[in-house]
This record gives sequence, structure tokens and C-alpha cells, in this order.
Amino acid sequence: MKKVSVIVPTYNQSSYLPTCLDSIWFQDYDDIEIIVVNDGSTDDTVEVLERYQGGLVNDQVSYASFFDEEKGELKRCFHDRYQKAGRDLIIVEHELNRGLATALNSGFRICQGEYCTYVPSDDICYPSMFSEMVRAIEENDADFVYADMFIVNDQGRIIRQFGLPDYSFEHCFQDWYLCGVAKLYRRLLHDKWGYYDERLLAHDHELFLRFAMNGALFHHLRRVVMAVRDHGSEREIHIHSPENWNRLIEESKELVNIARQFSENRSNKCHAFTK
Repeated sequence: MKKVSVIVPTYNQSSYLPTCLDSIWFQDYDDIEIIVVNDGSTDDTVEVLERYQGGLVNDQVSYASFFDEEKGELKRCFHDRYQKAGRDLIIVEHELNRGLATALNSGFRICQGEYCTYVPSDDICYPSMFSEMVRAIEENDADFVYADMFIVNDQGRIIRQFGLPDYSFEHCFQDWYLCGVAKLYRRLLHDKWGYYDERLLAHDHELFLRFAMNGALFHHLRRVVMAVRDHGSEREIHIHSPENWNRLIEESKELVNIARQFSENRSNKCHAFTK
């Protein structure tokens, strides 16, 4: 089985982080490496991670398993809360906050999986996310697979289902950026075409466009595999603050224009060859 590396960048999201990590740890895929990059959090993230690591080793749970009628006793079966086999947790600490793209690069540069992705620390992966995505990559001979998602609020209520278009360069990069939230891709793509541009807020948009323009094969998995939180006006900070959000949109507009120009140039070359 091929290892999947999941980078979890986090900054001041300690209340969401254990749920996110559990949703990755309890996947039905057998070989997962989780790399948490704590990007200089000033809340209790360090303590939360320490407790989580302790729980991986020590936590026990039980269930009622047998009623002994002769003794009048209900016996319980005890077992580890967390499976040990096929799971690795690595924690990377940034002393100061250096931004999401830098946190991602810290994780992706050390990951060992043949397949890799990142999951924001306030989001939730559904149990078969990685098994389904690995299968989609391998059955379709793809380099990059992306899937549909639920948008949920802070209480986990589903606001809407976000169904993405089947892949075409036009629909996913020329119309607007419509792939790459729930995703999995071959780590080899980083070896070939680099990492996240740390100057940008739209760093994932730019990187995945770079993959596409260099010939990576994309595939859409028509399944909801992830819940993505929408904090609404309750959390207009960092990338969701008005000034950063406006910058993000402007960067994405420019990337859409780059995709359109790339497609036009490619079309012109094809016309030239057919004349």
C-alpha cells in the first residue's frame, strides 16, 4: 500500500484541531502520515497537541461485551482508542507565524508519501476520503484528484453541498478556480514543478495551475469526501479578513487571466501547425 501524507497547517485553531486530526487518524486507509505544522500559534495549540500525542499512546475505551449470568456481571472489553499500525504523527513548530504557504512548504518538503495533500485544521475528512481518492488516481492514471464537499458552519450543520465540475482546463482554471479544496496528488509533482509560492495568498490556485499547465492529469471524483467550514462573519481574520480576502480575489483574477492567455497561445500554436 502506498503511503498518503497529510499536511495539517494550523494557526490559533486549537478548538478545531483534535476533531480534524481524528478525522484523518480514523480513515479506512491503512498507511497515513500526518504532519501538523503549528505556524506560531499564540493560543493553547502546543498543549492541545501534547495531550493528543499522549492520548495516542495511553487512551483506552471499552464496550459492554458479555453478560455473565452466573455471576450477574456485565463484562467489558477494553481496547486502545487509537490504532497504532499504519499511522505516524509528526509535529513541526514554527516559532513565529510565517503564513500558510510557508507552513505548507515546511510540511511538504519533509513528507514521505507517494500521495500527498493538505487539510486545514478546522476541516473534517470523511472516513473513506483517502481510500477513494487513491483508487481514483490509480484507476484513472491521474496525477491529481479533487472531489466534492459539504460546506458546514461552526456547529457542523451542512450549509450546502459544493459539487465541482468534471475536469477541463477551461472549467477549472479559465472560468474560475474550481478544484483543489478536497484533493490528493502525487508528491512527484512537487519534485517536478516546485512548491507553494510564499508571496501569494492564492498559493494553492497558482501551484495547481502550474501543475496543469505543465501537463499534470486531473480527475474529478464525484463524491462528497470532506466538510469545509465556513465561519461567516464570526471569523473575519487572517485570510478571511476583508483586506486579505480582496487581495486573494485579485490574485485569483490574475491567475485566471494567465490560464486564459495560456490556452489562447496553445490554441494559436495548434492552428499554426494545421495551416
